Amino acid sequence: MTTASDRYLVRPGRPCDAAELAALQASVQLSASTDGTPDAGIAAWVEDLLDGHPSVRHDDFVVAEEIATGRLVASLVGLRQDWSLAGVRLPVAQIELVGTLPAHRGNRLTERLFTTLHQRYTTDGVPVQMIEGIPYFYRRLGYDYALANDGAPTVSATALPANGQDQPTGGLTMRPATVTDADALADLDRSLADSTTLTCPRDAATWRYEIAGRRPTATARRTVAVLARDTHVLGYLVHGVRLSATGELIVVAAACPPNQWPQAAPAMHTYLGRTGRQHEASQGRPFTGVRPILDPRHPLILLTPPGAPQRPRGWYVRTGDPCDLLARLRPVLRERWRAANLHWPEATLTIDTYGHAARLTFTDGHLTAVTAVRGAVSPPTDPATHAAIPPTALLQLALGHRSLPDVLNLWPDCLLRDRRTEHFLTAAFPTVPVHVWPRN
Repeated sequence: MTTASDRYLVRPGRPCDAAELAALQASVQLSASTDGTPDAGIAAWVEDLLDGHPSVRHDDFVVAEEIATGRLVASLVGLRQDWSLAGVRLPVAQIELVGTLPAHRGNRLTERLFTTLHQRYTTDGVPVQMIEGIPYFYRRLGYDYALANDGAPTVSATALPANGQDQPTGGLTMRPATVTDADALADLDRSLADSTTLTCPRDAATWRYEIAGRRPTATARRTVAVLARDTHVLGYLVHGVRLSATGELIVVAAACPPNQWPQAAPAMHTYLGRTGRQHEASQGRPFTGVRPILDPRHPLILLTPPGAPQRPRGWYVRTGDPCDLLARLRPVLRERWRAANLHWPEATLTIDTYGHAARLTFTDGHLTAVTAVRGAVSPPTDPATHAAIPPTALLQLALGHRSLPDVLNLWPDCLLRDRRTEHFLTAAFPTVPVHVWPRN
């Protein structure tokens, strides 16, 4: 009897796979909207990923090869990047382009591809993986909705400044970005990475790629505009290269120094209105409004004209080791407790995740180390355990998706030893705005 494991070889991608991977993904992605016709924008995106993308090498693809024919029948790719939370570097892999040819579905190839990828990231020390995708599906592979995505209101085109009615902007202007802006944009990202938000800062090479490195037809291509005063770059706005099927201009990122937002927001609104109307004229499609894929707490949104509320969505997130994630975030936890003037009175604080545990070590009340230790047989009744928190709940706390009161309401098996522990961990895990534009 031949099994699926006998039929397929799961392996890293190779340079010689490029054309076949582009054809495979073009045929399986967005097929419902293209009536089965291969999508040229997807093919161009895959070609981009395999031709100079700053976050991808050929072996970041994982493929399933049919042994009998040598044909590639399924694949996915992990885009490595560094995110930042309060200045702490957090290695992340963004999973994209998960697809299997129809004739080979039902053989658990997606599960095998993910298993291979997860093992690689464990070895390489990449603690977080994230993906957008099919509702519920990736829960089966160990992912959970643990990051907020979207939720900002859609603003009607009629609410934006009309042509010739630019709002006062304090001398700020918007213009298309050029590769010569890359260093300034990287400096801005670097400065904003120290904020309390979760960000995905780009270096100069990545900015050059975003501005001029993608193929014109690639699905992942975006337009980058810079906010400037005279020749000094102060911020940026990133949006779709054309109107959506419903006539909306999609905004995926916006940034500038916090004290500049009162002037920056009107300049960006004026630019978006003007750009949307230019697309309307060139595409022959009505410009209906601006659709920001941003956190509702984003400064641009707080200063945007009223719009139609949107239900927040979520990104799937996974970590193979919640204790390692806490260890990486040790400087953030230490600073939060320092800012709250809190000192832990014991030598250690143990957080058990029902299988593994993190031992937080303190010196003079200040956090000095986070160490993985063996979990208790029964964490809620173990006298050495201060908190028993399910791993998915701890992941959401660590990334700021939920606060401790939220978790206590939603997880009956999140249990704390006493009120002092609750107070201390509440200060450690506030909710965090997500200002991430992933490097796809």
